Amino acid sequence: MRTCVGCRDRDLRSDLLRLVLAAADGVPAGEPRVVVDVRGSLSGRGAWIHPVLACLDLAVRRRAVPRALRAAGPLDLTAVRAYLEQQDR
Repeated sequence: MRTCVGCRDRDLRSDLLRLVLAAADGVPAGEPRVVVDVRGSLSGRGAWIHPVLACLDLAVRRRAVPRALRAAGPLDLTAVRAYLEQQDR
């Protein structure tokens, strides 16, 4: 069981998406970016979220993703939003 950082409901691991910090390629100073860990095998601390835009919006409003990943400052979640929008099609 994992807790969604957006709606804070507990759910099975298979029903949630794992978000992790990954070093950005080609970016000076290796600024980390948030990526969707589809296979659940990337290393590092993860944040779990339901694969719906409503939960992502709640997580952004609550600033829950940086807190769950223990990252300093706000994080860019556009890649996660694009992934979820692609899944809705």
